Amino acid sequence: MAGSSGLKFGQHIIPASTTFLRTSLSFAFVNVKPVVPGHVLVCPIRLVERVKQLKSEEVADLFITAQRVSTVVERCFKASSVSIVVQDGREAGQSIPHVHVHILPRILGDFLNNDDIYQELQRHDKDLLESQHRPISEMEQEAAILKPMFHSDS
Repeated sequence: MAGSSGLKFGQHIIPASTTFLRTSLSFAFVNVKPVVPGHVLVCPIRLVERVKQLKSEEVADLFITAQRVSTVVERCFKASSVSIVVQDGREAGQSIPHVHVHILPRILGDFLNNDDIYQELQRHDKDLLESQHRPISEMEQEAAILKPMFHSDS
């Protein structure tokens, strides 16, 4: 699953330089096309399509990691709340067949209607044209800012 150049996320390889946290069972990385500033992803290292296929220790680690990441991202992006989203299966909007948790820092008024973020997330997943991706340098900078924030938290 893991190579020196990165970790597997569905059919994609996530460059190590865009990963900011790794546990024994999960990893967190910056999003190629964030819906809001600070929108990051957490997923299990083992390539598993659905939550129900995870082992109990993977579920625990995934959500403990998501909790840690959401705390840091909320603080770093000066948000007042966080949307934590799992789209579990194609009909639920999952576009990459690998379990992942979206961490989206939220601020008052970021969407006209609060739940519009879910429509934007679905639209974002359908429009994954490479021309709309952020430059890798921008993603690496974000990961470099986030990475040291996990050395002080346990």
